[in-house]
Amino acid sequence: MFRSISSKICENHRSKNIFLSTASQAGIEINVRTLESDPSKHTVNNLAQFYSIPRDIKSKLFQHGGIPKTFTVQAQTFNETCLMIRKPALDIINCLKSIDYSKPVVRFVLYGKKGSGKSLSLVHIIHWAHNNDFLLFHVPWVGNWMRRAKEFSNSETKEGFVNLNLDASAWLMHFKTQNAELLKDPALVVNEDIEWSKREVTQKGAPLLELVEHGISRVKFASDCVNILAENIKALARDGRCRTLVAVDGFNAFFYPKTRVYTEKKEMVPPSRVVLAEAFRNLSKFDWRNGAVVVTVDEIAIAEEDQISHLPRYLLGKDGFEHMDPFVPISVPAYSDKEVLSCMEYYRERKWVTPYPGQDDELRFLSAGNPYKLMELCASL
Repeated sequence: MFRSISSKICENHRSKNIFLSTASQAGIEINVRTLESDPSKHTVNNLAQFYSIPRDIKSKLFQHGGIPKTFTVQAQTFNETCLMIRKPALDIINCLKSIDYSKPVVRFVLYGKKGSGKSLSLVHIIHWAHNNDFLLFHVPWVGNWMRRAKEFSNSETKEGFVNLNLDASAWLMHFKTQNAELLKDPALVVNEDIEWSKREVTQKGAPLLELVEHGISRVKFASDCVNILAENIKALARDGRCRTLVAVDGFNAFFYPKTRVYTEKKEMVPPSRVVLAEAFRNLSKFDWRNGAVVVTVDEIAIAEEDQISHLPRYLLGKDGFEHMDPFVPISVPAYSDKEVLSCMEYYRERKWVTPYPGQDDELRFLSAGNPYKLMELCASL
């Protein structure tokens, strides 16, 4: 029995040496981790390395969503949330560091095939924005609203429109949690009186937090509250009182004509007549300044029968493309050879896979370098 265990250890050690030898022959230097957890300090020298998101930051920014469920399960298994530093996210972060915020907002569109890592690139960017005191206006996944809404009701303030008040109230809680410290700023106030009913009024000059809490506690007004919040944030940003990052995952769902949102007469409602969608379509325009917009477009945000192309022109459609034009397209590709090697080494470090000769080449071939497929294959080993 001892001899069997000993031979197993030797075999694993030989496999490890084979892996390192292969990487060395390819001229690729493997340094899996960086100890730098602040995205502001990530550079091209950190590409393909993993960094850990501190637990308190993860809880604050992504308590109510934003990290894909499959990745969340893996993070729980590994007892840490580690992201690979990739070029698409780093390119956008470097742009956000250098753009002129006195000009109209710059819009970035992350696109790529299913499972390429668009959502995790957005997570990296959001983490950077939080560390640099941006007010976050973040939607974890638009598809949940357009295809799996908690409830819907006819709007009392906009004829022909539909409210998603439970989803709106939950989003306001997400907004409040992400921006808890910034919302204490006395400069962030409501810019005009808001009359909700004869007895309920939010006074001009009231803290922005009061508006948010009203939408959380009075669910009936939640959808309208998100719209008013968006208008106020645009005004505050124009006045230089806050710098805002609008980050939306699955943005193309706001322009996809088919939804599972219905009126009380069971008639399907397009996104253009969903009150909650108005706020984010509004903030993704370039008619304001002192902010930036980063969105992803994704095939899985629309119906399966229409998942034909991953390109922005197809996914946004004519209306969505014209709405976002001009924008900066950022492709999120499959893993490079270096990224595959780094990912596999990270999995081995976490004892997630048992090494064997030729493992990296085999899994690179089977996954075609797709991050999600690689994660699935390793989970099944």
